[in-house]
Amino acid sequence: MKYFLLLCVSYFYLFADAHVFVYHRFGDDRHQSTNTTLKELEKEFNYFKDKGYKVVPMSDIVNKVKNKEKVPDNWVAFNIDDSYKSFYTNGLPLFKKFNYPFTLFIYVEATEKKYSDFMTWKEIKEASKYGEISLHSYGHHHLTHLSNEQIINDTKKSYDIFVNKLGFKPKGYVYPYGEYDQRVKTQIKSFGFDYIANQSSGSVNHNSDVFDLNRVALVGKVNLKQKLKYKTLEAQWIEPKAYPADGILKRVKVKVDPNIKNIKLYLSTYGWQDIKVKDGIIDVILNKRLKLSRSRVAISPDYYTISSKLLIK
Repeated sequence: MKYFLLLCVSYFYLFADAHVFVYHRFGDDRHQSTNTTLKELEKEFNYFKDKGYKVVPMSDIVNKVKNKEKVPDNWVAFNIDDSYKSFYTNGLPLFKKFNYPFTLFIYVEATEKKYSDFMTWKEIKEASKYGEISLHSYGHHHLTHLSNEQIINDTKKSYDIFVNKLGFKPKGYVYPYGEYDQRVKTQIKSFGFDYIANQSSGSVNHNSDVFDLNRVALVGKVNLKQKLKYKTLEAQWIEPKAYPADGILKRVKVKVDPNIKNIKLYLSTYGWQDIKVKDGIIDVILNKRLKLSRSRVAISPDYYTISSKLLIK
């Protein structure tokens, strides 16, 4: 039955999907929750090479999405968030060894104020010879907690310093902590970035929103075969739109392919439950109190083909 379901998923509503993977620190045992050892990194790089994956610049994937062109299944892009110094000292030599491009997203305040654990502008300029450089805000705040004016001011400050120090405009932006809502997205889009990326499990295909690109985090020891199974489920979210004011998620309503008859629904701290789909509409009353200020609700027919929504209090 499970095999039949996977065949149906593939036939009816899956497209060619590229994968964007996110790293943070490299060879830095002080911070295990965001660290990738160099042994693990080389193992992962060899996996992609041996399995026939093509590591491409983020801009190549973005251009495919913008032009509504098929994104090859074997394309992979690497992102590095926060511009920690361990990328320059430990990670970059391996990227150069494998000749793998990357996009480095700069936490501008940390570099501008010369925080010891972060790259300098000189190091960022050197890294730009081997990969793309883009923006990760000025103050690395939880943007959903800021007013529109504060979001604009933070982004403008980071943008202006970035251009002044590096001599070119950032093409992309990623949200600090991967946290955003429609209001935040609207403010960031106003700066004219080519793309904006989140940090949600999934993939990128020609139907992806170029201002809401999925990225999968890689940290510690990972099962790449499993991570590469993540695919994009085409879905239109009707409810919820935002974190409920009373903290109770009353209803989930999503439009999906009419060929889907059964699906799994996930809610943070509650896990998965089976849901019936009627005429392509998921409509379920939950009345569940959200236990986390950062809660995710997701739908999937097979745990890997995913569409999700992050609710930020």
